Amino acid sequence: MKIINKFLLFGLAVSICLTSCNTEELNDLNINPQAVNEIDLNFMFTAAQLGSASGGSAGDNRYLDWRTNIGMTAYLIQHLANAGGGIAPGDKYTENFESNNAPFEFFYGDALKNLSEVIKQTGPGGYDEGNKINTRNAARIIRVLNFHRLTDFYGNIPYFDALQGMEGVFFPEYDEQSEIYPDLLKELEEATAALSTSNPDEGFAAADIIYEGDIAKWKKFGYSLMLRLAMRVSNVAPQMADEYVTKAIAGGVMESNDDNAWVPMATGPSVWINQNGISRAFYPGDGGQPSYLSNTLVDWLKADATAPDEVDPRLMIISGGIADWSALEWTPINTNPLEQKGMPNGYDAAGLDELAGETVDLVTTYSRINYLMLQLDDPYIFMNYAESAFLQAEALEKGIGSGIPNSAKEHYESGVKGAMQMYTPFDASLTVSDEEVEAYLARHPYGEEKPALEMIGEQMWVSKFFNWWEAWSDWRRTGYPQLTPTNYPGNITQGQIMRKLKYPAAEVAANANFQAGATLPDVNTTRVWWDVAN
Repeated sequence: MKIINKFLLFGLAVSICLTSCNTEELNDLNINPQAVNEIDLNFMFTAAQLGSASGGSAGDNRYLDWRTNIGMTAYLIQHLANAGGGIAPGDKYTENFESNNAPFEFFYGDALKNLSEVIKQTGPGGYDEGNKINTRNAARIIRVLNFHRLTDFYGNIPYFDALQGMEGVFFPEYDEQSEIYPDLLKELEEATAALSTSNPDEGFAAADIIYEGDIAKWKKFGYSLMLRLAMRVSNVAPQMADEYVTKAIAGGVMESNDDNAWVPMATGPSVWINQNGISRAFYPGDGGQPSYLSNTLVDWLKADATAPDEVDPRLMIISGGIADWSALEWTPINTNPLEQKGMPNGYDAAGLDELAGETVDLVTTYSRINYLMLQLDDPYIFMNYAESAFLQAEALEKGIGSGIPNSAKEHYESGVKGAMQMYTPFDASLTVSDEEVEAYLARHPYGEEKPALEMIGEQMWVSKFFNWWEAWSDWRRTGYPQLTPTNYPGNITQGQIMRKLKYPAAEVAANANFQAGATLPDVNTTRVWWDVAN
């Protein structure tokens, strides 16, 4: 009887609704009043720029730098050294799943996701179609930056089908790096050309934390990135390199340090998002990475100097000296440039003791990164003018591209000057005078101490301190500097410097397209498509 009464009540309720409720009211019941129908694209563009700087807006902004940029590439490229174990797989060529996974997880999961949404909603059919042309095309440039880093880390990656979960593509196919690079270059060409001061784009300047809406600087960044990508494929696709070097030069690349692409950081309100991820990775009491410089870098900066003023002035900018920073207070121990000492790569504490023939106190023995460059609100560098100058010098030496003004020597010397004078955004005291630059160039004349290409490669290597993943890619492409591998017991590469990252285990297991399309074998010594130099 109760069951019958329930059905009667239900039927009565339905009949009342059918007679008294109109269709619009019924539809309104299915609308979530708290749902967001349109996302603030200015906010997403800002978040994407921040997220591209060490994965910042996705959560812990030190994770990607700590695990990969520092833990893997800074040690592989021998800018830093580490007597520890698991947190420095690049120092001893050991296995570390987090270092391998981090770029894949963070770039796809944060920056690229935001960038794809900005591009989608400002394109055909998007809710802001045609209204944010500069935002759209600046987002395309940053998208290229992130995708080229990803493919340079892993080789073949999901690209054309990536980030299309809303369209039902949950397991994207892998694309060959040789097919990805032409599209990245095409994207740069189209996006950079489309930027214009005449475009209606409300909010772009306020949302742009890199150049504050300066279209001329965005164009120089886009064409400089084009120059980088063109030279990266120059060993395997010379015609493509020639075409796009020429286009980059015609478009106009970076001309001074005023054009450098910096992402500003802040001390608040959240330690997990706004602070510099590199600084947090080293910061005493918060980070987990020791900040010792490699003897490869320190010895290169000291070269054959016999007096303090003959040492490369960048040594005491990058280092600041042998010092103790273990208790949030920088205590200098030795700031004599001639007496700076880097830590050898590939040794644990016992090995360093054996090498020295005595017990080594790490703090009082080895030079460290300058604490002025490790403040939590220090800016984060994407690309500097020096790289643009060095790439033009290299292109001229190799006969790649056309229309490059001036000589290789002039670009080389301009690059050295730019590299030495780029550090003032960290602190105003980190200056190098024009006279110091000229004296350095006189002591190390272009193409005389070493072949010109080797000098260019070495200068590009040292100019990318902090941008270690790019220094690693440059080394893999050019072979410079000529690094001596380490051979720590139990290493996984048989004493070879790693050439790529391994894919995340979750991606290997879940994506059915992995075996057919990934760069295999999936080991750290496998080379990506353009890596044929050394």
